[in-house]
Amino acid sequence: MQSAIMLNQQQAIDFLLHVAVTRPVFMWGPPGIGKSALVRRFAEAVGMECVSLLGSQLAPEDLLGIPQIDGKCSRFFPPANIVRDEPFVLFLDELNASSHEIQKAFYSLILDQRIGEYSLPKGTIVIGAGNRAKDAAIVKPMPSALVNRMAHIHLRSDHRQWLEWASGEGEIHPWVLEYIQLRPDHLWSEPPKHEEPFSTPRSWHMLSDALHSFGEDASDDMLDALAYGLLSPNHAGNFKGFLKQLRHKHGLHAIIKGEQHWPDAPADRDVLYFLAQSFRAHLLKELPEEESAVRSAQQALSIRAKDMLRDLARISVEIAQSILGQDLQGRRLPAWFLVEVARDLPRLAGRSQKETA
Repeated sequence: MQSAIMLNQQQAIDFLLHVAVTRPVFMWGPPGIGKSALVRRFAEAVGMECVSLLGSQLAPEDLLGIPQIDGKCSRFFPPANIVRDEPFVLFLDELNASSHEIQKAFYSLILDQRIGEYSLPKGTIVIGAGNRAKDAAIVKPMPSALVNRMAHIHLRSDHRQWLEWASGEGEIHPWVLEYIQLRPDHLWSEPPKHEEPFSTPRSWHMLSDALHSFGEDASDDMLDALAYGLLSPNHAGNFKGFLKQLRHKHGLHAIIKGEQHWPDAPADRDVLYFLAQSFRAHLLKELPEEESAVRSAQQALSIRAKDMLRDLARISVEIAQSILGQDLQGRRLPAWFLVEVARDLPRLAGRSQKETA
């Protein structure tokens, strides 16, 4: 299922508070984006217990119960994990990964809040969630009748909200926190079509937990194994460079201020690439799209940026060119700035245009 409307975590909470209390809701989103945590937050907000059922691991009898003789007839007794005296939040996780038999069993549970002869306590809230087919996850098409029984929302990651949560939670390792502050675009990446790790809020949280576990004793090899075992390869390489520049005290802001220079040793190419990509992200954030919106501080930054590009090109033209080119999300630096670079640094701009063509 596709949608042009994507909600961040706070918007999704607001939606649930107004809609899920009256009608079932299904949340679509890629793996690791925080769907389960979102439902737990919602349950806390409404003061209810949250009970989760994992659709991909359910058999029909897990939901419908086991028949037992009751006098002259048999009755299906519901499973103990959903029998409650008070209303609760029933979270049907990975609903669209369940078998078609389970999905059919969900019909009455979602619409009528009933399983066989057992009815959920009045006021119980039902929320489903699942991955999308394009996420290379295990999903099965939901019957139209099941789709039509729920309101549907699509989730997206939001680095500002994640950083606000991570800063307040106090559990995220400072290296992870600082890195996402520098590279917020690395918080999440599209799931790859082949088997390899990829970056999500969940994988960064796992990396944080591992870094806390190692403490100060993690070797470079172990840090590399952690990064490449949890993150997208490109993000892992950048995180490796980030850690190296932390340990060698190379700072982007110090380079921008002219207090330090780009590291030029061949052994520091990974650090240099990370700093260059962080510089690119800084320019994307600080320079406005339209030249008419440029203020004095931004004009000063653009002048300093051209000097830094010239210095960087003396070390590596390829890395300098990567700042000017298009990134994986199709973003480029503002056109007016690229025109200035073409005028003042024709050699670098010419190479960029040739390699981009």
